[in-house]
Formats: sequence, C-alpha cells, structure tokens
Amino acid sequence: MSITADLQALGLTDTVEFRGETTVNVGLTSLHSTLGKLKEQGYEMLLDISSLDHMGEAPRFEMVYELATLDDSKHVRVKAKVAEDVEVPTATDLWKTANWHEREVYDMMGIKFADHPQMERILMWEGFPYFPLRKDFPLAGKESEMPDVAFSGVAPLEGGPFVTSPGSTRESGEPRAKGES
Repeated sequence: MSITADLQALGLTDTVEFRGETTVNVGLTSLHSTLGKLKEQGYEMLLDISSLDHMGEAPRFEMVYELATLDDSKHVRVKAKVAEDVEVPTATDLWKTANWHEREVYDMMGIKFADHPQMERILMWEGFPYFPLRKDFPLAGKESEMPDVAFSGVAPLEGGPFVTSPGSTRESGEPRAKGES
C-alpha cells in the first residue's frame, strides 16, 4: 500500500506529493487526532518536530512533524498552521521524544504546547525574554545582562592534556595526547 493510500484510508485527503515526499496539511484542531491515526497506521517513529515563521502572514507560524515507519520504508510530513499566542496540542502522549522537540520549538520560536509535562526552556536560560529563531529577532542578537560567553583571550584548556596543530591537514590537526605524533 502506498503512503497516499495509507492516508486516504485514514480519511485524510489534503495531501501534497512533491519530489517523492508526502505532506499532509491539517487544521490545528485535528492535528493531534491525525498524528494518533498515523501512529496507529504504522508511522511509529517521530523523527522531528520543527516550526516555521511566516512573519507577515496570518497565521504566522506552522508546525511540521516528520514521521516514519519502523522499517523506514515510508515517511510522511504533517503540517499545521498556528496563530500567535495559540497553544498547540502536545504529542508527548503519543511519542515520549516529542518532549524535547516541543521544548526546543518553544525555546526558539515561543510556540507553547497545551498539556506538555515540562514546558520550559531547553537551550536558552529561563527568563530570556526573546525567541531567537523568529524572523523579527535581529541577526546581531540583542543586548543581555549575561556575561559574554564568547571571548578572544587564552583558551581555557591551553597547556592541558591535549594539543592541536592549527593550519595543518585534517588528520594531523586533530586533538591528540601530548607527545604523540
């Protein structure tokens, strides 16, 4: 059975085939049930959850879920548009790995997930007031009261147990124990 036939068997008819990839576009209200149906249909691996910022459009955001069968023979992408300040239903009850993916989407884009068991930042520190992957976030970043993490002084491991040879070939420039050639 083809992927499209699998999806039609679920009653999902809004599918797009492009370059051998199948994408299902669903409304936010049917997102969780669609993901659940696809899991029952054999798409048991959640490969990734990501989001897009369509700044200037309404709705502004779009969620993207990448699913596959356990034997990796079939893949499907599920997309759902999300307005600002609207929570997305969590998929953590379907896949435990959704926890980290959803926290990353929240941390970088500010999209919250309803009923998520641990909706907190995963990459940025708590209290960071911005979402770095939004299109309105400046490329140069924003001023912060946090101390500079990047610096140009002496490397903290200089003189340590490993050395590198900058400017050499990849193999000879790899870190190695002192005294090894």
